[in-house]
Amino acid sequence: MANRTVGTARLVHGTDPQLLIETTFRQRIYESLYWKDQCFGLTITGVMEKAASLTCIGGCFGASRKPTEFLCLMLKLLQLQPDRQMVDVLIDQEDFKYLRALVLLYFRLTEAPVEIYQKLEPLYRDFRKLRMRTEAGSFEIVHMDEFIDTLLHEKETCVVTLPVLTRRMALEDAGQLAPRISPLDNDDDSDCDS
Repeated sequence: MANRTVGTARLVHGTDPQLLIETTFRQRIYESLYWKDQCFGLTITGVMEKAASLTCIGGCFGASRKPTEFLCLMLKLLQLQPDRQMVDVLIDQEDFKYLRALVLLYFRLTEAPVEIYQKLEPLYRDFRKLRMRTEAGSFEIVHMDEFIDTLLHEKETCVVTLPVLTRRMALEDAGQLAPRISPLDNDDDSDCDS
């Protein structure tokens, strides 16, 4: 398979899915030892097994801008394009937090805005800690809900430029999304009743 997208892959946002990762970073991934040694010939099942053993999320780090294993596996997912049903199952599983983070980023890159909001917003209740490798090469702790918030509101994460996401209010005004009810609203009501 080398560095090509599978022949049955659909275009994402009108382009080859691998092109969602900028050329500079994509070339660094292709040249990395992890990609050549661990990702060559991987199937979707193999990607999931490797993602389940990840110990951090992140993009590129250090002076040489070495790609993390997380970023390499993201590119492999973009090459293989798992079907939507498998993606949903992987997002809904709660045993492997780094696998969930990887698939959430994949979902954010490849799906339509309405589906993104519907799938990601309920996961704001996931407060597990994630180790994130910074550009300097050190680690910092982020929580899953913070990572999800970044996916929904920022332009970039893990050196991946995220496709433009239609604002939630615009989708609500168009009748494509119901207004979001925060779980915090329910907590305030129950506190007042006591």
